[in-house]
Amino acid sequence: MMKKLFFCVACALFTGTITAQSVRQATKKKSVATLPLDSVKNMAERLISSGFTAGDGYGEIWIRDFNTFVDVACKVNDKQLIKKHLITFLKFQQPDGSILDGYIPIAKAGSGYNYYYSPLAPEYAGHKNTVETDQETSLVQAVAKYIRNTGDRSILTDTANGKTVQQGLEDAMNFLIRKRWAEKYGLIWGATTADWGDVQPEHNWGVELDNSSHLSIDIYDNAMFVIAIDDLMKMGSLSAKQVLYWKSVKDKLSSNIRLHLWDKQNKKFIPHIYLNGSPFPTSFNENAIYYHGGTAVAIEAGLLSKEEVLDAYQKMQANVKAANAATIGLTIYPAYPEGYFRNKGMGPWSYQNGGDWTWFGGRMVTQLLRYNFRKEAMEALSPMLDRVIKNNGFYEWYTPGNQPKGSSSFRGEAGVLWTAIKELEKTGKQ
Repeated sequence: MMKKLFFCVACALFTGTITAQSVRQATKKKSVATLPLDSVKNMAERLISSGFTAGDGYGEIWIRDFNTFVDVACKVNDKQLIKKHLITFLKFQQPDGSILDGYIPIAKAGSGYNYYYSPLAPEYAGHKNTVETDQETSLVQAVAKYIRNTGDRSILTDTANGKTVQQGLEDAMNFLIRKRWAEKYGLIWGATTADWGDVQPEHNWGVELDNSSHLSIDIYDNAMFVIAIDDLMKMGSLSAKQVLYWKSVKDKLSSNIRLHLWDKQNKKFIPHIYLNGSPFPTSFNENAIYYHGGTAVAIEAGLLSKEEVLDAYQKMQANVKAANAATIGLTIYPAYPEGYFRNKGMGPWSYQNGGDWTWFGGRMVTQLLRYNFRKEAMEALSPMLDRVIKNNGFYEWYTPGNQPKGSSSFRGEAGVLWTAIKELEKTGKQ
């Protein structure tokens, strides 16, 4: 998420006293018994128990972050408080069904964002990074995780904005079909960003759509939609007609993703389908870039076969080696060249442009485990755990040289690592 990215700076590729190469070599020698699973899991629980914001320096509760630590929050936080925060997003829901990115106590709201307000939550100011197309799907997924972890389905019949939570979630999903649907492709669109990011190339900050935005379709947004539809059908009290409708949408999405976004020859997802032209030079071969985050989410959505999952992992590790990076959290490889994003924090190998984010790498570990690639999951997880211990905290992102950057208490990283560890524990400590 682009939380005032102007404070970020481009980072050197080769920095740090411990090289990424040495991290990879040490990882191969480890077994589950030697991984600091309990230590990192306990650290994650302590951090999540202390609040719901994305991390230090962020006053907001962001839905795309909250969605990734709801599982652990349900263990260590008060259930009613979690429910309250989830429903607050619906108190800000707009008439067209759209969901905001986050909300912050009014006293802490700073400059930069175009805040809006709700009489149902007068203590907060809300805002939306309109270049994204994942707020609605993140909320649906977060509510589904809350129900799975607590068994509390009463949240669906609670009300906000004069309708039940379930109705609000359905309206949010229909917003994507009404307002973000590209009929030609049968997929949803957003602004052009790097993989799952929320920074478009055309502006010094880059978080809001305007007439200079280049609209495009990518794998991350559409895979998130597939997951959310599945969650809605499983948790909601839907009529038979509604179930058939949403199943039809999900099936069409899945089919169109494979048809339009999957590069059969190179066995990867193409970065973008452009609806009104590309913001990058015509000489630039964007399809040479591999999107790690979107691929991980696509695997979660069930869009790849088991053979393709293993191939994706092997490509990610090859990219890590080529970048001399530390983990498969490497956002993309190779990075977009210098100057392709006006935001100075989006230089090569920085932030969402080739920075290393456990926030997505951890999700890939969980999927490897679910596809029974246990050895590969351990290999991928080990350096992520090691740097949490080394840095005594969960950092927002890392340079390819494995130096921590951003928030030092990033709950999204804590959440995905906790989930990955719990998934590993299910398979037994061998």
